[in-house]
Order: sequence, then structure tokens, then C-alpha cells
Amino acid sequence: MSDLEVSDETVADPDPVNEPAAVRVASRKELYPPIEPNVTGYLKVSDLHSLYWEESGNPQGKPVLFLHGGPGGGTSPGCRCFFCPDTYRIILFDQRGSGKSIPHASIEENTTWDLVSDIEKLREHLKVDKWQVFGGSWGSTLALAYAETHPDKVKCLVLRGVFLLRKKEVAWFYQEGASAVFADVWEDFRDFIPEEERHDLVSAYHRRLTNDKDEQLQLEAARHWTKWEMATNHLMPSLESRKRGESDDFALAFASIENHYFVNRGFFESDGWLLKNVDKIRNIPGIIVQGRYDMVCPFMSAWELHKSWPESQLWVIPNAGHSANEVGISEGLVQATEYFKDLH
Repeated sequence: MSDLEVSDETVADPDPVNEPAAVRVASRKELYPPIEPNVTGYLKVSDLHSLYWEESGNPQGKPVLFLHGGPGGGTSPGCRCFFCPDTYRIILFDQRGSGKSIPHASIEENTTWDLVSDIEKLREHLKVDKWQVFGGSWGSTLALAYAETHPDKVKCLVLRGVFLLRKKEVAWFYQEGASAVFADVWEDFRDFIPEEERHDLVSAYHRRLTNDKDEQLQLEAARHWTKWEMATNHLMPSLESRKRGESDDFALAFASIENHYFVNRGFFESDGWLLKNVDKIRNIPGIIVQGRYDMVCPFMSAWELHKSWPESQLWVIPNAGHSANEVGISEGLVQATEYFKDLH
């Protein structure tokens, strides 16, 4: 399948053979206007966890499931705006410990496979047969894990900022890669940890984030962890992103749950498990939207996924980093959902 650089400029004299259909059918690029949910609720998925969920858009429309990032990031009202509200039945939920789900920031009974099971419980609860699954960053990891486990329940995939949760990807962002580009903010993240523990920063942060005897230390660790990601997820600095990271409630859930997953290697049986099982989604249409200068989830992962899954379309955004809120990324995601509007 063709790879595409999507920008805010019109593609001149496109090749009608190689040009992805989305460019032809989706003249609309901006996000849809904000909307309110039609219905909200809580789904009890275990003795401990209850998940916040909501529906917006067309109750009789094509069901699409939005999977947020992190893990631990939670959803926000803007997540509804990637989808045509006249076409789509837009379903959002906060994963275990995240957002409005309870208990807040809990890492107990919180694994990838718990979340895959939760998605199935939500699908059954909402009486959905098959749905489009849309996920970015960690949301792309979870989308792939779910699709490879339940391929018969997934109509199509829209992925952004691909993260396969391999050892080298975690090391890139938390140990040895992105620090070369963001050396100034990296020092604050690194120097919170004593020098003798810096050979494994993820584990060092884990010890502090799980120290129930020192809540102030937990919170300080959460702030430093979250500040690092909020400072690096846009090509151009984002004040809005940094402000979100300054919320202690957000930082505690985001850092604690994210770190918990990374220490445990995503709870996958082996490194690269998602690529090893890509044959299971061979017949599922997919679009990958990837910022060329993504420092959080670098291009290598999207490229390796696309090579393993050549049936997918890979759209490279030349003037963007990681965040779905960057103009080029959001335009590409809207084009992707427009492309799948007519999929039966």
C-alpha cells in the first residue's frame, strides 16, 4: 500500500493509482465541532474496577471505539471530535484507573489483558456486533492487542503514533534516545533519580511511584514523569499540554499506570508480541497516521508495523510530532475516519 505525506497543502496532480482513497474522498480536514454525550454510565468489570463510558453522535450510526493513550491518560471531550457525528456512534471509555473510572490511579488488577477483556465486556454491554477501533500512542498498542485477540469483532483500525511496547521503544524514550533531542528537559527527569540508580530510570521511578509510605515522594515522582512526556509530545511546545500535566490527579494516574505497564513490558508474552501476531489482522483494513518527528513513539515502530502489515496504509505527517492535537495529525485522523465512513 502507498505511504503518504499528508500536509495542510493540497496534493498537486496526484497519481490516481497510488493516491490513497482518503485524499480523494475527504476534503474536510478540520476537527468536528464539540458535542455532548447522548448517554454516560459506569460498567463494573471486576470486584474492584468500574469504568466510565459514554456515547455521542448518531445512536444508530457506525460504532467506533476510541482508545486513549498513556496508559493512564483518560479521555477528554475533544476525543469525540475526530468523528462525523451524523455518521458515527462514538464510544469513549476511561481505562482502569484512568480519568473518571474508579478506583483512581489503581494499578491493581490492571494489565493489557484486563483491558482487552474490558473492551469485550463494553462491546457486549452496548450490544455492538463489530466496530471501528481508533487508538493513538498506547491506544494503538491496546487497539492492536484487542484486534489480534478478537479479529472478528473489528471492522477496521485507525492508529496514530504507533507504540508496540518493545524494550527498545521504552529505552528510547526513558533511557537513551529522546534525551539527545530534549537534553534540557531531560535533565530534570533524570536528576530526580540519584546517580547510582540512573542505569534503569523506569525501575527507579517505579520504586518511588509505588512507595505507599511516602505519598509526597509518589506525587513528586509522578510530576517529574508526566512533565517529561508533556514537554516532548509536540513538534512545537504546547502550553496546553504542559498545563494538563500540572494537574496532580492527572499526573498520579498517568505516571503510576504508565510506569506499571512499562516495568511489566506491557504484560506481553515476549518482546515484539504484537508484530509476531500481526497475521491475525491481515484481513482488517487499517490506516496508520504517524508524525515524522514523533519523539515519544518514533517513526521506526510505525514503519516496522507497516512492513509487517503491508495491507495497511501508512500516512506520514511531515510537519508533526506525537500529539493527536497537532494540526497535521488531527487532519490525517479526520481523513482516516472519513475514509472508513462507507465501509460496510
